[in-house]
Amino acid sequence: MTTTHLLYLHGFRSSPQSMKARQVATRVQAQHPGVVWWCPQLPPSPQGAMDLVMQGIADWPRDAMAVVGSSLGGFYATRVAENTGCPAVLLNPAVDPARDLAKYIGEQTSWHDPAERFFFKPEFIGELQAQGAGPLTEPQRYLAVIAKGDEVLDWREMTGRYAGAHLKLLEGGDHALSDFDAHLDEVLAFLDLAR
Repeated sequence: MTTTHLLYLHGFRSSPQSMKARQVATRVQAQHPGVVWWCPQLPPSPQGAMDLVMQGIADWPRDAMAVVGSSLGGFYATRVAENTGCPAVLLNPAVDPARDLAKYIGEQTSWHDPAERFFFKPEFIGELQAQGAGPLTEPQRYLAVIAKGDEVLDWREMTGRYAGAHLKLLEGGDHALSDFDAHLDEVLAFLDLAR
């Protein structure tokens, strides 16, 4: 089944203005104009983010949708894929954000607009714990692009979490996947987007 609806979920402190989100959006709009594209600005609350996403895709065809998620968005994308049965592409996905983001409680700035501030509340850690998706039911529905050079997340933990999935393990790279353009064709091929 080809993908007619594509969801993109950005990472912590990120936005729909991220380099990767914009690259995917540009390619989808140019080469797959019939595909419904949605990249929402996710609220800081993990429960709020998941509520927004699940409401937004409530009417989407489960057998013709897919999700791409980067970092914390990869954690959310896994939850979406497990809830809907859709394929997912994960870009340096967060595995245990409740543990990793505990040190970010307090006021934060947006990566793409430092003037934009938000508060990461202590209760968000519990919300992240509640969002954990458990073992993958169908690992073959996932493609994970993981950089060994990720300076934020441990590539060994990521590959362990997505064992059995299609893995693209990059020897170097960084957390932002600065060379994402080089992997975009493979990502889009996996998603099998409608023309």
